[in-house]
Amino acid sequence: MAFRRRTKSYPLFSQEFVIHNHADIGFCLVLCVLIGLMFEVTAKTAFLFILPQYNVSVPAADSETVHYHYGPKDLVTILFYIFITIILHAVVQEYILDKISKRLHLSKVKHSKFNESGQLVVFHLSSVVWCFYVVLTEGYLTNPRSLWEDYPHVYLSFQVKFFYLCQLAYWLHALPELYFQKVRKEEIPRQLQYICLYLIHIAGAYLLNLSRLGLILLLLQYSTEFLFHMARLFYFADENNEKLFNAWAAVFGVTRLFILTLAVLAIGFGLARMENQAFDPEKGNFNTLLCRLCMLLLVCAAQAWLMWRFIHSQLRHWREYWNEQNAKRRVPAAPRLPARLIKRESGYHENGVVKAENGTSPRTKKLKSP
Repeated sequence: MAFRRRTKSYPLFSQEFVIHNHADIGFCLVLCVLIGLMFEVTAKTAFLFILPQYNVSVPAADSETVHYHYGPKDLVTILFYIFITIILHAVVQEYILDKISKRLHLSKVKHSKFNESGQLVVFHLSSVVWCFYVVLTEGYLTNPRSLWEDYPHVYLSFQVKFFYLCQLAYWLHALPELYFQKVRKEEIPRQLQYICLYLIHIAGAYLLNLSRLGLILLLLQYSTEFLFHMARLFYFADENNEKLFNAWAAVFGVTRLFILTLAVLAIGFGLARMENQAFDPEKGNFNTLLCRLCMLLLVCAAQAWLMWRFIHSQLRHWREYWNEQNAKRRVPAAPRLPARLIKRESGYHENGVVKAENGTSPRTKKLKSP
């Protein structure tokens, strides 16, 4: 991260140099783009990195409104926000997570999972708040029919397009972070699975003009994931605290049901009743039977895979729990040693000295020799 004090220097552009200074390198590149805004010659190119492109003025009742659609120039904007995300990732890691993990004294495995959950808690919380605000202001919650009506949804508002660009930038930045954070080889396949899963679904909703449905599904998914990673953080702080895991387990199945219901309702029934059912990529129309079946198959397969992993994980945890309980029952109780009977002299004891009942010492008197 920028402005970090380092006690050890590495050879310039070596592997360790790039790993330990990747946030500083990204900060320098972002700074160059921002400096380009100050000059008229480079300002147009700098805006290409910072602002969403392909804006179109659409006439409204009172005035014109500016909307956006996607295109190849979005890749340049996503690249810029990938560097922004790398910088924010390093800030959260150094100034929040590293300070907390030092106090917890975690093992290497738990430390890696703690960093992963800490980063995702921050991302999911900000994404849930942002996504809920977008869905609420656009009116998708109050009018569920808008999820499929007037398809294709080619023109997007600024906040919707910017939200999707930032989401793609975050999950693309997660790929090089596996290298920068030195993630263990055993953890890489698992993390690659959910990173690619998010990229496929977000990019699919963005490119197939299903942005409205994608926002609702992301809101549900991110809410569940926030609860799960929050439960993991509390578990690392106190291993006896598993109440949030029980809450997440209850919410997880309900979320899968809601996602499947919304996907089938919007794609299977809503789009199927639309009059404009023709494959026209130039106009952004993918409302054909084959495309709808592929979309539903992808969503259902992803939800079934997540549910299978959840059931498999719960069964494993229950099996381990019952094995521990059975092991505790089989351990025989330690036999109690019989208490020794101590023969006490007549009288009573006071401060370790035997005294007679009348208060005199029970010692035998010495007989004087005649």
